[in-house]
Amino acid sequence: MPDRKEAWELLCEYTKGESLRKHALAVETAMRACALKYGGAEADVDEWGLVGLLHDFDYEMFPTENEHPYKGANIMCGRGYPERMIRAIMGHAPYTGVPRDTLMARALFATDELCGFLVACALVRPSRSLDDLEVSSVKKKLKDKAFARTVNRDDIKQGVEELGVEMDEHIRCNERLGLMKRRSRRGLRVRESIPYAGTHPILFGLVAGAGAGVREWKRIDAAIRMVSVSKLVSSAVMRACNLRRREVWR
Repeated sequence: MPDRKEAWELLCEYTKGESLRKHALAVETAMRACALKYGGAEADVDEWGLVGLLHDFDYEMFPTENEHPYKGANIMCGRGYPERMIRAIMGHAPYTGVPRDTLMARALFATDELCGFLVACALVRPSRSLDDLEVSSVKKKLKDKAFARTVNRDDIKQGVEELGVEMDEHIRCNERLGLMKRRSRRGLRVRESIPYAGTHPILFGLVAGAGAGVREWKRIDAAIRMVSVSKLVSSAVMRACNLRRREVWR
């Protein structure tokens, strides 16, 4: 199976817009969190993450229901991606009729719309950040049909029901585990050189979401020290950041 570098290259080959790339990174991060929370010991966290990263990679070039995600599925098949990943991506578009018969597929469907909605909720807050976004605020916005009206509330609700979890629990999984400390500014640059911080979703969110320079780096450093993770994981993340941060932050 192709690795993450190859998956990122595939995404960038077909997706040139920064907003769609940001969305892909957000869903990847959240899917890694979902793998740890819902997938059990047998879940392949990297596989879940790549499904999130690539779920819409063909949308920019092939946006119609006659093309997306069918074109992407054919491309992924030719690039050597396993059928279970392709089926999960096909299943996130209800009109394909492909059943969501795995936890990975159900998690993707439940996460895709919610990730975009969480970012929309954060952007209208004074802090423009997910840091202080509460579940109660998200649920209130979900009831406001005029807010982020392009987000399909029915898909979010159906996805949570298919996962068999409570809405509060799923929001927390995406917001606190997968996207915690991810900065939501529109000016965030997405670079291939953003370091991959292993399979720990909080740390991945911290690293992938940072983009404001030394000041933000200090916040990342402080947050890592606050998170209860092994010294080995923390040191690996710090080394990766040190290697790449000059490319990420100018």
